[in-house]
Amino acid sequence: MKCTACGKDNPDNAQFCGICGASMSESGDSDTGTGTAELPMVSFLDAATLGFTRYVDFRGRSSRAEYWWWALFVVLVDIIAQAIDTVVLGTDLWDTGLLATVWELAVLIPSLALGARRLHDINRSGWWLAGLFGYILLIIPGLVMTVLLIIWACKRGDTGPNKYGPDPRQPTSQRTLTASPAP
Repeated sequence: MKCTACGKDNPDNAQFCGICGASMSESGDSDTGTGTAELPMVSFLDAATLGFTRYVDFRGRSSRAEYWWWALFVVLVDIIAQAIDTVVLGTDLWDTGLLATVWELAVLIPSLALGARRLHDINRSGWWLAGLFGYILLIIPGLVMTVLLIIWACKRGDTGPNKYGPDPRQPTSQRTLTASPAP
């Protein structure tokens, strides 16, 4: 099937053009033009892969699905690591063992990077995460910052591009993101 936007041949079952990212749907809806259709939600495995693929990438944007699937992945692996530490290594149940500590250190930077990209998706600076760590010593402001960051993580991202990059839910987002110059 030919793309109506760029003319490239695509497989018959393609949802989006492999070159320009335009929607390949046959529907004649006027509101489903080039770049307006949303991509399917990021899966659990995709989020885990993206978390490590974009390990130190603090630029760009990440969707809610990517953020929350990553959070679930980190928590599940941490529970498994804690169980192994308790059963195999004999660590006390409420202490963090060696395996869990190594895991938590391994996912610290990708989690911060993903958190910054998630904040970028709602047009907020990633430096809000640094504010959380600055206030953590003061209990009440730390709790307020934590609640605020959770609310923002639940908020739907900006539709279309913002100052941090293209919309991650748009089919042309990844192509535009890799082609844009670094700030």
